[in-house]
Amino acid sequence: MLIVNISDFRKDIKLYLDKVSKNFETLIINRAKDVSVVVISLDEYNSLMATQYELSSRKNEMRLDSAIEKLKKNDSFAKDLIQD
Repeated sequence: MLIVNISDFRKDIKLYLDKVSKNFETLIINRAKDVSVVVISLDEYNSLMATQYELSSRKNEMRLDSAIEKLKKNDSFAKDLIQD
């Protein structure tokens, strides 16, 4: 996680945005008297939104928890995918 003030961010905006996008860094920009801002890559944002969606219903959450438990207990199986 990177933390920078707004002045330093302005000076090296490309450097900071490259670090966020290429290294999956999270950037916090402190803005003196204003509310701070968090910058993440689009891929990271999409991943967070997908996770939030998957956990948005109790049924999905229970299904995922069950799958994780099966994997931990080696109680899983492999199945070939159907090829078109």
